[in-house]
Amino acid sequence: MIAMQPQTLSDDRPAIVFDFGGVLFRWHPPSMLRRVVPHLAHDEASAAHWVREIFQGYGGDWQAFDQGRVEVPDLVRRIARRTGAGEADVQAVVDAVPHELQPIEPAVALLARLKAAGRRLYFLSNMPAPYSDHLERTHGFVRWFDDGIFSARVLEAKPDRAIFEIAQRRFGRAPHELVFLDDHVPNVDAARTLGWQAIHFVDAAQAEAELKAHGLA
Repeated sequence: MIAMQPQTLSDDRPAIVFDFGGVLFRWHPPSMLRRVVPHLAHDEASAAHWVREIFQGYGGDWQAFDQGRVEVPDLVRRIARRTGAGEADVQAVVDAVPHELQPIEPAVALLARLKAAGRRLYFLSNMPAPYSDHLERTHGFVRWFDDGIFSARVLEAKPDRAIFEIAQRRFGRAPHELVFLDDHVPNVDAARTLGWQAIHFVDAAQAEAELKAHGLA
């Protein structure tokens, strides 16, 4: 665990809003599928195919799961029926996601530095209920945030406008007072459309450099 000495929080600077998957937690579906269902995802092309089929660009069935509108058994049946994959294989993928979501240490270190500098920190994550519960139980640094939103708990998901508006109200911030870090370009674009400052997260070093360049870190 990283030792921190937080300063007094200041509200006169933009708050920083973190995505989780692909930013603070590892999220690389092709390699996950090759580990979990190698008989389906046996090379780069087949892995890419099954990523598209199962996750649908985080739309369709998986978006409904993110939004808390579909429970795991129904999700598994829907994906199996739609793709032709066996239910056991789909279940194995769904069950593997929490193990895929391991902390990205440089990003956690960036979060720690921002916390120690007294920045207001929030999260906005597309995360189904079973996974959000797991992350809160397992990783203490989730408690470093002042507040946050998991999509399944508000029945909305990025990149839809509604979840950003919910976040603005809950965090008590105007759009220009929120700096959003997300690895998924449609989410970054959606935030910018609403007037948020947004950075396409590639890695922690790049994100920190962009924050510093804009006087935000």
